[in-house]
Amino acid sequence: MSLAELKSDAILTRLSALHPSKIDLHLERIQRLLADLDHPEKKLPPVIHVAGTNGKGSVCAFTRAMLEANGYTAHVYISPHLVRFHERIRLAGKLITEEELAATLEECERVNDGKPITYFEITTAAAFLAFSRRAADALILEVGLGGKYDATNVIQKPKVTIITPVGFDHMEFFGNSLADIAAEKAGIIKPRVPLIVGPQDDVPRDVILRRADALSAPVSAFGQEFFAHQEHGRMVYQDEHGLLDLPLPRLVGRHQIENAAVAIAGLRSAQNGWANDRAIEEGLKTVEWPARLQRLTKGPLVAQAPKHAEIWLDGGHNPHCAQAVARAVADFEERSERPLYLVCGMLKSKDAVGFLSAFRGLVRHVVTVAVPGEASYGAGELYDRARAAGLDAAPGEDLEDAMMQLCAWSRARGSEPPPRILICGSLYLAGKVLAANS
Repeated sequence: MSLAELKSDAILTRLSALHPSKIDLHLERIQRLLADLDHPEKKLPPVIHVAGTNGKGSVCAFTRAMLEANGYTAHVYISPHLVRFHERIRLAGKLITEEELAATLEECERVNDGKPITYFEITTAAAFLAFSRRAADALILEVGLGGKYDATNVIQKPKVTIITPVGFDHMEFFGNSLADIAAEKAGIIKPRVPLIVGPQDDVPRDVILRRADALSAPVSAFGQEFFAHQEHGRMVYQDEHGLLDLPLPRLVGRHQIENAAVAIAGLRSAQNGWANDRAIEEGLKTVEWPARLQRLTKGPLVAQAPKHAEIWLDGGHNPHCAQAVARAVADFEERSERPLYLVCGMLKSKDAVGFLSAFRGLVRHVVTVAVPGEASYGAGELYDRARAAGLDAAPGEDLEDAMMQLCAWSRARGSEPPPRILICGSLYLAGKVLAANS
């Protein structure tokens, strides 16, 4: 890594030291910094604001792909990153350069002048500053945590808001009630701004729709105003404008059909001419979103795996997401039978038993690992939770040891087809995998 590449890392480390001793969710800190920066949040292109528990990143990726297929340019803000912080900020289609990132972070650091502020708040302010200085047709803005008090929620008049499926996650901030979690996500809804609602359980749907009604926000909800399903190897989308016969999304899994539909509905509701049939189709075929049921086909980690194994990587980390991934893996099994093995690492803040229980009846064996450098379960702790979920498991020292164990399992069952291996449980683990396999 060059000295130039190290500069932004050093700045980010300094910014982490400004973090308040306790996270108290409010917007005053970022509002103060943005005012001192002359309000870059008021100098942005039309905003598509995306909240939810699962599918936010995929909806952002589909939206970007469809916009670009139609000749538009889009800024994109996502979190967390997988390998490098630069992945969080995309300026008019291209990742922010090291030089621009470092300069923008330093400017925010100087203007903040040592005052307490969270890492996410000051880096979000830096992203807004960068976006405000570069022309684009749209800004796709992903919520970091929750919605109402998320640093991205300083945008007062987005073009459209989107809430993807709401489930249990980050309960330490929002409580153990789906209604409370949904109310936090619904905090991004703005008066009279169109709202797209992805597939929801009854409780979060009711909370979201009540909030939209109170703010006179026009609603398009999956299963009511728009629909999508798979039929004869195609994706069928329908809304008030008619029916579209589309190719299946490049991203794998039935849940990605729903995510793609949400993106289509969002672009159509914006009424900016952002979506036409050709661009929608092209976006479905070209979309990219790493670590969401991503097939790994080459690299050092793949070379260590059992011969002819299928290796898949997914960064989902909560029970709702695990259920979607498990359905996709079950679909794989229907098309091509292979014994399924998991390599799993999870942060201690996550519901490991709930996550792993989704794979009961599907998985042959789990190798548990710690996530290096993160507040994760140790391999032994996660092994205990895998056993509590009813799965056969063994702890592994690291990813390399996990692959060695799976090679031994595969050799011991030589008459079986080559295994299907799913590395899962954490976006942080997914980032380590991509870095190690590059």
